[in-house]
Amino acid sequence: MNKILGIQIFLILLFVSNLAGAKEYNIIDYGATTDVTKLSTAAIQKSIDVCFANGGGIVLVPSGKFLTGTIILKSRVCLKLEKGATLLGSINPKDYIQTKPSYIAYRTATETRQLIYAENQDDISIVGDGTIDGQGAAFIPTPKGNNDIGDEGITRPHLIQFISCTNVKIEDVFLTNSGAWMQHYLACDHLQIRGIRVNNFSNTNNDGIDIDGCHVVLISDCIFESADDGITLKATGPRSCKDIVVTNCTVHSLSNAIKFGTETTGGFQNITITNCTISPVENNKFKYNDPDGSSAISLMINDGGILENVSISHITISETVCPIFIRLGNRSRKYIPGIEIPPVGKVKNITISDIIAISSHQTTSSIVGIQGFDVENIVFDNVRIINKSKGTEEDAKRIIPESSGYPTANMHGDIMPASAFYVRHANNISFINCQLIVEDENVRPAFVFDDARDIIIMHPTILSKKTKVKLFEAKQSDNIKVVEN
Repeated sequence: MNKILGIQIFLILLFVSNLAGAKEYNIIDYGATTDVTKLSTAAIQKSIDVCFANGGGIVLVPSGKFLTGTIILKSRVCLKLEKGATLLGSINPKDYIQTKPSYIAYRTATETRQLIYAENQDDISIVGDGTIDGQGAAFIPTPKGNNDIGDEGITRPHLIQFISCTNVKIEDVFLTNSGAWMQHYLACDHLQIRGIRVNNFSNTNNDGIDIDGCHVVLISDCIFESADDGITLKATGPRSCKDIVVTNCTVHSLSNAIKFGTETTGGFQNITITNCTISPVENNKFKYNDPDGSSAISLMINDGGILENVSISHITISETVCPIFIRLGNRSRKYIPGIEIPPVGKVKNITISDIIAISSHQTTSSIVGIQGFDVENIVFDNVRIINKSKGTEEDAKRIIPESSGYPTANMHGDIMPASAFYVRHANNISFINCQLIVEDENVRPAFVFDDARDIIIMHPTILSKKTKVKLFEAKQSDNIKVVEN
């Protein structure tokens, strides 16, 4: 799989336009003003339109602040922000175009707003050392009504939304203060996100990045700081997330740092995530979600779809509530009304290796399917868990009820009966060279298996400073094999 992805990422790099010598179109020349009491929307859009009409080039945003509503990016146009340049999103909702794209998915079934928009375009990019600031705190969330969608950020502007585009590049820019999701890439092919920094703490639903039903994607060398999920892969429509690499990123999230879901209709295939660091938000003043982050890694299927062929390696996790959350559920939410309810999906063929996770919380990692539908074929190799939490005999005996609630790491409760991994409705799960270090008075066993089969624990290590920790407890489980050192 990695060889194939390497070839695909090479193909991503090939598409990038050679901008050396490309004609520049300075937005000042088309009427843009640094007087932020006046909109520059028309001037910026005219710059883009002229650039496009002349075969493409660079639309230059020079140093200074420019107020704008929705601008629409077009093929072969690179929006370049010089150092010191800032695009400020208008705080007036009337300055945003409401769009309803031809590709219908869960979040586009109704009209949406965004600061920078593109649909069915090719070879588009946003680059440079400048800033795009959505001023998102100005947009008040709409209470959820008696419909399936409610608000969920749809009525507030995304900073960037690209739909059904090809050969997309976002590089080096600083993105901040979105009204909802920071950037939503839906049904795009050949997408490259490199060297950007995201700081998103102005509103609810403030994800760092959402890759939704996209193929051949590279996210590298980025920093994400978000009040909601950090790096999120979604499949809100029938198209899968496929052939994706995430590498060399730092994530600080108040929710799930790296997440597949919750919308999963199209599924996820061939995903590699490597060399990332995950830790809580520093100096958090945003009272939303969990201050330490709900989970570091969340892999889930809820609305049908197949999650398979996923490799996650060389991840350092510091003090998120739950290090790893893997869930096969059956929310069965339709992405548009009138279609059939999706069947139960699958979660299989996942390798998680070379992980260091430190946590002071009792919501330990879990791998949970639903009765009659197992999570299967999961390998954990060289995973080191440093558990700083307490755990009593009563905690170790806790019965976990079946849950059909919103899929999140604490859906089974804040206290899990295991110190390292809780496994239920799963088969063919391997733990190889895994280490548990227990630093407080904690008697919960390392592993708890419930309705699990074909489990291998090979060369385990348990180091406990204050209490004796049992390797595992099991009920209604078969063929658990332990190979000692």
